Amino acid sequence: MKYKDYYEVLALERDASQDDIKRSYRKLARKYHPDVSKQADAEERFKELGEAYEVLKDPEKRAAYDRMGSEWRNGQEFQPPPNWDEGFEFRGGGSGAGRGGDEAGAQADFHSFFEQMFGGGAHGPQGRHGAHAQHRPFDMRGEDHHAKVLIDLEDAYRGAQRSISLQMPVVDPQGHVTLETRTLDVAIPKGIRAGQHLRLAGQGSPGSTPDNAGDLYLEVGFREHPRFRVDGRDVSIELPVAPWEAALGAQVTVPTVDGSVEMTVPAGSAGGRRLRLRGKGIPANPPGDLYVVLNLVLPPADSDAAKAAYDTMRRSFSFDPRAHFYGSSS
Repeated sequence: MKYKDYYEVLALERDASQDDIKRSYRKLARKYHPDVSKQADAEERFKELGEAYEVLKDPEKRAAYDRMGSEWRNGQEFQPPPNWDEGFEFRGGGSGAGRGGDEAGAQADFHSFFEQMFGGGAHGPQGRHGAHAQHRPFDMRGEDHHAKVLIDLEDAYRGAQRSISLQMPVVDPQGHVTLETRTLDVAIPKGIRAGQHLRLAGQGSPGSTPDNAGDLYLEVGFREHPRFRVDGRDVSIELPVAPWEAALGAQVTVPTVDGSVEMTVPAGSAGGRRLRLRGKGIPANPPGDLYVVLNLVLPPADSDAAKAAYDTMRRSFSFDPRAHFYGSSS
């Protein structure tokens, strides 16, 4: 999608206060209102102003927008950075499971992106901005909070106790949006998968009494691993093998998240073949599997002996690697 610089639309610097945002919007909205302005693009400009104001007037949406970086320019092709929302805590508006994620956000405009992310509709993510805020009973339960956190794959195999830091937008006395940090100790259960949620009771917004505080829901994701890739409960790894191991078969040692195991490479295996080790994926009932993808690695021809060996191989085989590559000619 195309990037939209909401600060530029509202003729503001990025350090503008919330009052600055409101004043600039009101001034420009009067100027470009279709019932008043004679400019040909007045209606389009008025819509742009409304979209920009919808995001920047809300501290959470504004902080999320700012997290995506300030180096983008209007009209530039834009993709939200991976895991831009890690550790970003927000209030209400539905669970993290309902968020569109990076891929969905890239296919929609910012307005839809923020609606999917916070689920807040026209009044933004925080319930206090909506119509219901005026009629909340005194014993109303506090709002739930949501955040995305990344953990190591090893923690899903073994379980762990971890300290996590979350940042939540707040407005300071001068009207500027800042990020307030808090650290929590969290128990990571063995077998948790990406996309699942951990509930921390009472860690959301305060209620009218301590007993009815909201909860905090942590959506779990995995940090990128240098060796393993994850798909649900299943895990995969690329294993380098020599040509003779693939051709003749071999017993090889395969690293897993939980230690090493011995595996048989069947004779006649080709590069890219997937071999399954049952139950060696993420623990569950049933557990996931580990898929070993064979990666054929050729020895270098970096000596006379090695070159002679390759030449012997060339003369020993009647083999054309491109026999079926070009197809039949008519």
